[in-house]
Amino acid sequence: MPKPLLRALTGEAVWPPPVWLMRQAGRYLPEYRALRAEAGDFLTLCMTPTLAAEVTLQPVRRFGMDAAILFSDILVVPWALGQALRFVEGEGPSLPPLRDGGALAALRPERLEGAIAPVLDTVARVRAALPGGCALIGFAGSPWTVACYMVEGGGGGDFPAARALAYADPDLFAALIEVLTEATTRYLAAQVEAGAECVMLFDSWAGLLPPALFEALVIDPTETIAAALKQRFPALPVIGFPRLAGGMLSLYAQEAGVDAVGIDTAQELRLAAAMVPEAMALQGNLDPYALLAGGEALRAQAEDILDAARGRPHVFNLGHGILPQTPPEHVAGLVRWVRDA
Repeated sequence: MPKPLLRALTGEAVWPPPVWLMRQAGRYLPEYRALRAEAGDFLTLCMTPTLAAEVTLQPVRRFGMDAAILFSDILVVPWALGQALRFVEGEGPSLPPLRDGGALAALRPERLEGAIAPVLDTVARVRAALPGGCALIGFAGSPWTVACYMVEGGGGGDFPAARALAYADPDLFAALIEVLTEATTRYLAAQVEAGAECVMLFDSWAGLLPPALFEALVIDPTETIAAALKQRFPALPVIGFPRLAGGMLSLYAQEAGVDAVGIDTAQELRLAAAMVPEAMALQGNLDPYALLAGGEALRAQAEDILDAARGRPHVFNLGHGILPQTPPEHVAGLVRWVRDA
């Protein structure tokens, strides 16, 4: 029988729903912190297959999740294209800002396959080590969100330089999105060939855009990537996560070509369900702060989400990633409650 996650992503109302959590491999786990210290820096951890595979598997072993998601970073793609990248402790990613045609021309798409080889090694190692019912999710950042970091030169704030450039030089921005769309398609296809059973596109900053730009910079690239992947892998489930999409969720669900949509914490799940085709899987949307708090607040919100999703395809998840200070025992309790639903 197909794995529970894959059944849900292809339109089956599995009960209890499969469960995995965004950032389930990360700093809240002491075993992760030990490997992070061993690696020395974050990019080395991502690019060392033995360590990255171990990190990917840690929450599966500890909690029995229904899916492992590749441990990597959305900025692997610009790094693989030749944009310098470093992670500053306590500050996050740092890149030389890409704001003109010269910086765009300096990207080298031909570098991609060689640069991502360690990631593909990680995928293969994880797939070989997973227990039978656990699915492997490959992922990438969506072009708009990755472009935000590339133009801004890092994270934080609401990406004013990226948003301004999208208006001031639409041709340059469109060219950057085109490069990222092609590279992301190749990257995800390579992950599938290495063993990923479904893929997820993270558009963490989709909600920064007004409707017209949302359609051009979020929906259109996602549809291009999903269509290209499905041409090569017709049965491949694709999850899209247009965080803070708000009223644009309905159009995204109809036009982006994905099989499931991740719902963020700003959406009420029942209202989101009404905006999405009935056969399309929903993923989400527990508040990470409820998971941090634990106890009755956590249980009440989890039960409300389960009630809202009952009878339709659903993957239980968070509305954003696990917070680093989250006690692991809260995660264990949540998984038990979902499984006992």
